Amino acid sequence: MRVTLERSNLLKSLNHVHRVVERRNTIPILSNVLLKADGASLEMKATDLDLEITEATAAMVEQAGSTTVPAHLLYEIVRKLSDGSEVALTTNPDGNSMTVTAGRSKFSLQCLPEADFPDLTAGAFTHTFRIASNDLKMLIDRTQFAISTEETRYYLNGIFMHAIEGDGGLKLRAVATDGHRLARADIEAPSGCEGMPGIIVPRKTVGEMQKLLDDPDVVVTVEVSEAKIRLTIGSVVLTSKLIDGTFPDYQRVIPSGNDKELTVDCETFAKAVDRVSTISSERGRAVKLALDAGQLTLTVNNPDSGSATEELAVGYDADPLEIGFNAKYLLDITNQLSGSEAVFMLADPGSPTLVRDSAGDDALYVLMPMRV
Repeated sequence: MRVTLERSNLLKSLNHVHRVVERRNTIPILSNVLLKADGASLEMKATDLDLEITEATAAMVEQAGSTTVPAHLLYEIVRKLSDGSEVALTTNPDGNSMTVTAGRSKFSLQCLPEADFPDLTAGAFTHTFRIASNDLKMLIDRTQFAISTEETRYYLNGIFMHAIEGDGGLKLRAVATDGHRLARADIEAPSGCEGMPGIIVPRKTVGEMQKLLDDPDVVVTVEVSEAKIRLTIGSVVLTSKLIDGTFPDYQRVIPSGNDKELTVDCETFAKAVDRVSTISSERGRAVKLALDAGQLTLTVNNPDSGSATEELAVGYDADPLEIGFNAKYLLDITNQLSGSEAVFMLADPGSPTLVRDSAGDDALYVLMPMRV
């Protein structure tokens, strides 16, 4: 194999694929990236056996061929080469090593045969639809912070995506919860979603999708089966296994009878919560909200370091109420709101609270209270 290409093109593609590769691997071939030169392009592929990313980039192919080299090592080498340089990748005749040449720099990397590289066979996809990059990114951004990190409840370690019939027709919905908070976001369902199975997209895949969906003008092709998802984003193809489990009936935890409405300026509220929580203990992070007509008092008490209070003018005219929340969870939710105001629907100190965005109802959040 002998191929020459622009350093910036090689770096961009390597940046997309090398992130999938785990730093520590018991299987040596999984530390490598597969390079395949053919026609006028160089294709790169990396996998961790659950997630696979492939990208092709334009290149001058003098001799077609393929090999695998350490992914992180190649990425670091290319990253440190001079900007604008031409990079030549050449495998030696016996295929045991590959030379990376750019200007006066020359590196030799150990290779492993392409035949050892695993292929994440996709199988047949039952549903295909096309979706604007910014719509898919919105679904992910609004919900991913609520994904559980508790490995025992593995079915919560991802975003649940499904098509659901709503008031305005069919919606594509994303839901995530960790048992303490729940995030739900909707968009109008693209054509092709009809009858799609409910899927749980794993946390690592969600993180990669977020990074790849950086161009708002791109249209993403999504293919779904009961076991896998494949996204084509420009020249990048991401294939991932799905979490094999049943997502809980999240509708049951969304309260419907909360009648005490609190309207608060989002930015002012977030800054106030951040200030008073400075004094809270790392473990508890509890902040108390005391509500009275037109006024909210935020209080944090920490036996080890002291206390803090702050008062805010708010829209509230129901009975006085005291309720406690985890400050980090409050901040996570307010960071997702695009409108200027947050609307809290409360019931009592022991019941879940509903949070909506004043900008619209395409997303809602449920937050469990804390004892304070």
